[in-house]
Amino acid sequence: MHLLVIASDRLQGFFLGNVLLLALESADFCNQYLRTDPQPRGIVTLKSFLFFWGIVFLITTTLVFIFKREKPHVPGEDDDEESEGIVLAYKQLYRIVTLKSVKSFMAILLTVKIGFAATDSVTTLKLIESGIPKERLALLAVPMIPLQIILPWIISKYTAGPKPLSVFLKAMPFRLFTGILFAYYVYWTPSQKMEGDSFPIYYYILLIMLFAFNQVAVYSMYVAIMSMHARVSDPAMGGTYMTLLNTVTNLGGNWPSTLVLWLVDPLTWKACLGASDTGHDCDSKRQIDQCTAAGGTCHTDIDGYYIEVIVCTIIGFLWLKLRHQEMRRIQDLPEGDWKVRSSNL
Repeated sequence: MHLLVIASDRLQGFFLGNVLLLALESADFCNQYLRTDPQPRGIVTLKSFLFFWGIVFLITTTLVFIFKREKPHVPGEDDDEESEGIVLAYKQLYRIVTLKSVKSFMAILLTVKIGFAATDSVTTLKLIESGIPKERLALLAVPMIPLQIILPWIISKYTAGPKPLSVFLKAMPFRLFTGILFAYYVYWTPSQKMEGDSFPIYYYILLIMLFAFNQVAVYSMYVAIMSMHARVSDPAMGGTYMTLLNTVTNLGGNWPSTLVLWLVDPLTWKACLGASDTGHDCDSKRQIDQCTAAGGTCHTDIDGYYIEVIVCTIIGFLWLKLRHQEMRRIQDLPEGDWKVRSSNL
């Protein structure tokens, strides 16, 4: 039930903050589905969208301030306990991090998502670069919502036991393979563009199927990791244990994504073709402008995205080969190896 609540909250936030914004910001979408008289702009802009939700935030927090009543605080009462509680929380955090089992698990959480970094972070950008409207891509997430609600409920039945990471290990090769399929799909996309920069229906159907296949692998790994967190977290630590593991998990996904986004342009090889004089490169925006001013165009010889997908996928399969025994060992550790002894606090 806890995983279903988390999945539901994530879906609501994603839909309101991404799908709804991109759809209402798109003039094409609004003119086609929401208006009778075409307009050059969407119904909302990013500025008005943020302004609206800022007002909602102020209203809701003000209502909580007005109607929520707390126990009156008596000066001097429980002050020492509050201070000790904060200090104790950080002591607990330190003790958790120093556990051998946690250190091994954190090393896994910080490196396991390297294999998917290029696919997760760059694929959507490359599809948009190939001509797919960003609002259309956002709307493709709508058919995924029922799947994303059902998957945690189904997968949790297999991760509720003592070996949740077994599901993780089984799903990981499929997710790595999906990255290769996405790279081919990006390569195939320009050849499917029709007149008017549109794409055929079968193209979107295949893309939805690919997204669905990827979501099964993603949610299998996600639910398995969350189940492992819930199983090993010491109840005596309150939410400190679970929060630490979730934070490390998020960090393990953010740093590879940041790195591949930064490297995709340096790894891309471009050449200036058709310029009136020679010696032009396309390694920076200034050089691209110079090439264009000379009557040339920058042609991509090798896209850094494909290099990153290949490298990340190889790293992912090597990681799986080298670390799968370690993951099985970690999930087989006795419960006591995950607990912080009270005498150490």
